[in-house]
Amino acid sequence: MTSTSDIRLAAGAEQANATRWLMLIVLLAGQFMALLDVTVVNVAMPTIGRSLHASGAELQLVVAGYTVSYAMLLITGARLGDLAGRRRMFLLGTAVFTAASLTCGLAPDIGVLIGARFVQGAGAAAMMPQIMSVIQLRFSGAARARALSAYTAVLSSGFVAGQLIGGVLVTANLFGASWRPVFLVNVPIGLAVLTLVPRVVPADAPAGTRRLDLAGLAIAVPAVFLIVLPLMLGHQENWPAWVLACIAAGCALCPVFIVTERIVASRGGDPLLSLSVFRSPGLLAGLTAVFVLMVTYGGWLFSFAVHLQGGLGYSAIRAGLTVAPAAVAFGLCGYFWRRLPAAAHHLLPPLGCLAAGLGYAAAAFDLRSGGSGEPLLQLWLVITGTALALGFSPMVTHALVRVPPHEAADASGLLTTAIQLGQAIGVAVLGSVFLTFASHAPGPAAPPSGVSGHALYVTFGLAAITMAVAAAAAVPLARTVLAARRGAE
Repeated sequence: MTSTSDIRLAAGAEQANATRWLMLIVLLAGQFMALLDVTVVNVAMPTIGRSLHASGAELQLVVAGYTVSYAMLLITGARLGDLAGRRRMFLLGTAVFTAASLTCGLAPDIGVLIGARFVQGAGAAAMMPQIMSVIQLRFSGAARARALSAYTAVLSSGFVAGQLIGGVLVTANLFGASWRPVFLVNVPIGLAVLTLVPRVVPADAPAGTRRLDLAGLAIAVPAVFLIVLPLMLGHQENWPAWVLACIAAGCALCPVFIVTERIVASRGGDPLLSLSVFRSPGLLAGLTAVFVLMVTYGGWLFSFAVHLQGGLGYSAIRAGLTVAPAAVAFGLCGYFWRRLPAAAHHLLPPLGCLAAGLGYAAAAFDLRSGGSGEPLLQLWLVITGTALALGFSPMVTHALVRVPPHEAADASGLLTTAIQLGQAIGVAVLGSVFLTFASHAPGPAAPPSGVSGHALYVTFGLAAITMAVAAAAAVPLARTVLAARRGAE
């Protein structure tokens, strides 16, 4: 017979579980807002360019400036969450992000907009790592796997949904504000999150055991900026010597950063990049594959948005609707991939990357033969979106699910850094390839769709080749998952 105390315990456990999932929903709302701003600006770029008289390189900075500062400060954001309390840092990051969004929406010129985008990225860097840390610490077993699936589904849908939402907001021209609502929409969302978080997220005491690695940060930030920013400016400046020298200097700082981190660790400090976290099975392979996948993703979103509006003359809403089917496929597959047979889960990352590469290649050949974004090209994009989700979502879950709880903050920072830095480099590299080819007259073999179509054909072809690299990087992860499954049997 069940006692009254047992019933009360069961009811209390059920209520605690419901509260935990409500907490996750509120945190993921903040995550969705931050992720939306990665891509919502893509559709608005041509309108921003005309309104603020911005060059192609300046538009790249509007897109990638956010992701660069986001990526470079993520690990520090995770460390600050450990030092000051995760809820406190999430609230601070949300407040900074919301204020920067307001500044973006009111920006009088392109310089202010670019600067505010960098600040937005800093706010997101303080906010986002706390979500993954909370998942790792407050969920375990099957519940953690479901929470990670929800996390990756928001990652998947948030990135691409921005294209559609951006198109709707720009075309609606609310209050005659043109592109500005794509940033101002964050303000009420941010205020709602700031109101709800203290109610549903338990306060956590600062650990205060790990210090900031200012030496590592002082090397890592210049290294990334010296590589990424010249890549964006190079095509506009016709690749002068100073651009190449900056890129070389940034690359030279990378091994200096690794050596510095080893020295910090050997002296008993807390390095920005804890090399010990890479001992977690599958993490290194997963991070590598995620990074390479996101390079193609960032380049695809940027170049395709410019092609649709600048090359084909589509309206913002039509451009958004063109990618809507791929967005739906990406979001749905990103969440429901676990319903596929469990025996095949370890194969999804490499096979998804290969299929996405084939999708990019098919889209490239369609563009070469004169495709313009109509049904056949959209079919290839849906296939690509589906494949990217089936590769990306299990890739993230498999890479993180075996990370020990005490290394959750480091792992979450590394993962989100790989995602954002990969996307920023994709905008820089593939975006520059697209803008370079789009600025020159096509050769005699150019397709009927014109200069922009030819540039996108080249860009998608490079994306297809890059996805083959991602597939190869995902193979060791698949082997790790398979070995763990066999060990558990």
